[in-house]
Amino acid sequence: MSVLVFADVIHGSLSDSAAKVITAAQKIGAHIDVLVAGDDVDAAAQQAAMISGVRKIIRAEHINYKHHIAEQMSALIVSLAEPYDTIISSSSTTAKNIMPRVAACLDVMQISEIIDVIDSTTFARPIYAGNAIQTVSSRDAKRVITVRTTAFSASPQQNEAAAIESIAPPAITVRAEFEAEHVALNDRPQLTSAKIIISGGRALQSADNFKLYIEPLADRLGAAIGASRAAVDAGYAPNDWQVGQTGKVVAPELYIAVGISGAIQHLAGMKDSKVIIAINKDEEAPIFGVADYGLVADLFEALPALVKELG
Repeated sequence: MSVLVFADVIHGSLSDSAAKVITAAQKIGAHIDVLVAGDDVDAAAQQAAMISGVRKIIRAEHINYKHHIAEQMSALIVSLAEPYDTIISSSSTTAKNIMPRVAACLDVMQISEIIDVIDSTTFARPIYAGNAIQTVSSRDAKRVITVRTTAFSASPQQNEAAAIESIAPPAITVRAEFEAEHVALNDRPQLTSAKIIISGGRALQSADNFKLYIEPLADRLGAAIGASRAAVDAGYAPNDWQVGQTGKVVAPELYIAVGISGAIQHLAGMKDSKVIIAINKDEEAPIFGVADYGLVADLFEALPALVKELG
């Protein structure tokens, strides 16, 4: 089995998700090539070449790939698809825009957000907000797959770099063009890659309380800040902080849920965290059912005390 991995490239650097996708790819096939595309991908290609299990890096560099416009990127992937049995990527926002187009062009179904590889054609994926696991077997000639990277460990580094092959991009025939990008600047770790996340819920009561109670603790721990959907909908936190089924799926080393009841929608986005701490004054809150450690207390008293203890 041969596998083509489409790697996420962010501002010229390889995303941390790439090594996790390669781990999943190793369970599917023995021959793994990695596509690295963008307008300046030398560094990303070198990073990918050092990941264990990679046979070859395919480097596609062109100004048209700078913003990973879905129509252009899917055309590139389809032009490379012929020798591969499986085309796989992370389930990032970018890949979610590209991979369905690849599947449609190849006239195959897409298998989305797998969390396990049973064999080269059979995969496990969560459904019903993670309350059930579905086993999917594909008989398609090619498989187009996205990976929930929180379910896989990163493939380690190797001593010898894989070969890097530069290719000329296919002719651009689509009319889609990039207009603008608005990026929310943040000095904190990215939510999807942070080792520690502190999330606040509706119990915080206001955006000012996020700043007053959540941010000092995040500063002490070097943590990213998340929020429940209820807190986001109430305007207490920005949309890109949302953790959950309709937000971001995370699996940090430590997840601290503050004033979050633990609705199914939220649990679907964080229950794979290595250690979960819940702080809630309602001892019957569902969040305590998945927490490794729970503190039944008023968050407005508990958080300042915790910040004080951390110095």
